[in-house]
This record gives sequence, structure tokens and C-alpha cells, in this order.
Amino acid sequence: MKILVLNPGSATIKFALYEQVHSAPAWVGDRPTVLAKGSIERIGAPDAAITVTFGAREPVTESVDASEPPQAVEHILQRLLAADAVSRDTAARIDAVGCRVVHGGSKLLNPTPVTPSVLDDMRALKDLAPLHVPTDIAVIERVQRLLPGIPVVAVFDTSFHQTIPEVGNTYALPAELRVRHGLRRYGFHGISHSYVSQQYLKLTKRDALGTKIITCHLGSGASLCAVRDGRSVDTSMGLTPMEGLMMGTRSGDVDPGLILYLIRSAGMTGTQVNELLNHESGLQGISELSADVRELEDAAATGNANAELALELFAYRACKYVGAFAVVLEG
Repeated sequence: MKILVLNPGSATIKFALYEQVHSAPAWVGDRPTVLAKGSIERIGAPDAAITVTFGAREPVTESVDASEPPQAVEHILQRLLAADAVSRDTAARIDAVGCRVVHGGSKLLNPTPVTPSVLDDMRALKDLAPLHVPTDIAVIERVQRLLPGIPVVAVFDTSFHQTIPEVGNTYALPAELRVRHGLRRYGFHGISHSYVSQQYLKLTKRDALGTKIITCHLGSGASLCAVRDGRSVDTSMGLTPMEGLMMGTRSGDVDPGLILYLIRSAGMTGTQVNELLNHESGLQGISELSADVRELEDAAATGNANAELALELFAYRACKYVGAFAVVLEG
């Protein structure tokens, strides 16, 4: 069985094509064979490019026209399904697709086959993760159109954080309001935090029981997670992926009074504040140059003060959460 795994982001899609030859799930027995892997970066930019590695071959990078994530998915499938792309003795095909989805809310807790009703449930969450859920939906719908009849399974980033205790997931708001609107800290990047913590246990040959681990997912979206006994007990993101660390274009933690000030005194609308905090802040906003750390490091090396400040703030915020989670884990 050949399984395509997609990890859509706001500006990048990572992918891998696996072959699982055992009847048991991949995480039970031997790891599946990686037939191909790669990514499309800078989606929406004129210099978008796809990099693909087939088996043990050298990576191949090509420029592509990828103005939106669904268009990027088409480039991925074109290359993976090309004749003899994977091997000369294996028919080019995909038997199933797994797609990382950022937000599952309180309803979508486990890996779930995507049906029209599941897509409706995902659409209801789009305002909670506006950078990602619309992209996840668009990517899944394009895959379903291009691979009709092939099962697509959504795997939710929020699942790993279902074990966060009430004291860690509750906002200090009236109970009736919290219950009616599902206002709680869900957390994100759960797939990454789960994998990284499991890899630590594997490499150190330790059982989960008794361990205290802080995992760091640092990229355009960034979060930290406190993992105790192999279970998530706190994380830096909350109801939406905007809470917590400073990120590529997201502000991370701000004083709620700042939002009220922007609306009442600066005359901004809710839509404008959302655009500001999700798309125009973070590394991009501080540097006034780029959300790409590689570009900021180059600029800082030549004396760009804004780029240097952006990088310092990013690291400072991450270190603050490491310290906080050391307290949460009691050492």
C-alpha cells in the first residue's frame, strides 16, 4: 500500500510517499519505506519551488507556478504519479492520503476519514485558525478531486493536547460563556510535539513514565509543549494558533487591552485587527523585511537593526516559555 502524507502550511507544503508492506499499522512494526519526499516552499511568491527526492536519488529542485496551496498539491501529484517516478517495477499509484489538519476543536479528536460532514465540521473552525484551516480544507478538496475514490484521512494537530488538565486549558472567563462557545485552550502542533517527545524516549531508551520534556516546534508557526510521562500537560498555543510565541507573521501573546485600544482608539475593525495580528506582525512586522529567518539572519549580519531585534525577540519569547514550563513540570 502506498500512502501519501501531506503537511500543508500557509506558505509551504511538505509531503512524503510511503510504502507499507505489513498488515500491521506503520507505528506497530517496522517503519514504512519512504519512496519519495519533498516540499514546495514560498507558495504564493514568484520564486516558489518544489524539491523532490525519490528513494536514494539526489534531490531535484524546480521552479513552479504555485500561487495557492491547492495548485501546489497539483504539482506534487504530477511528479509522484509520473510514469516510473518512483521505480521502474512499481506502478505509479496512491492508495490512501493522510493530511495534517491544524484544528479539530472539541469534536474531531482522532484521525478521521474525510467525508462531506467532516469538512463541514472543519469549516466551522476556520475562524479559530484562519491561516491554516481554510488551506487544509482547500488542499483536501483538491486531493479528492484529483484522486477520486481514494480515501483521505485527516489527522488533527489538537489531538495530542486533549490530556492537558483543566487547570491548564481553562480561560478565566464565565463558565456559561466558555461552555456555550467552546472557549478553551486547545493547543496545536500536536503531531510534531508527540513525535519529538517519542523520538527522545526512543533515542535515550527510556520509558515515558517519570520523564519531563519540553518540546519546541519552531518555524513560521511556533509553539512549545510541556510533556510529562509522555502526555501533553501544557502548551503555548491556546484557542487559536495565535497565542504564545512570536511567530513568522503572528504576534503571539499581546495584552487583550491592546486589541480593545486598536478598535476603540485607533479605529480599526475586527477584520483589520485579525489581519494585523495574524498576517502583519511577528518576525515580519518587527523586521519590516521578511518572516523568513534565513533572510533575517543575512540582514542582521549586515547590520540591519530591525532584523536583529526580530531574531532576539523570537528567541527571548521562546526562552520565557521554557522557563514557565519548567515550573509546570516541577523541575
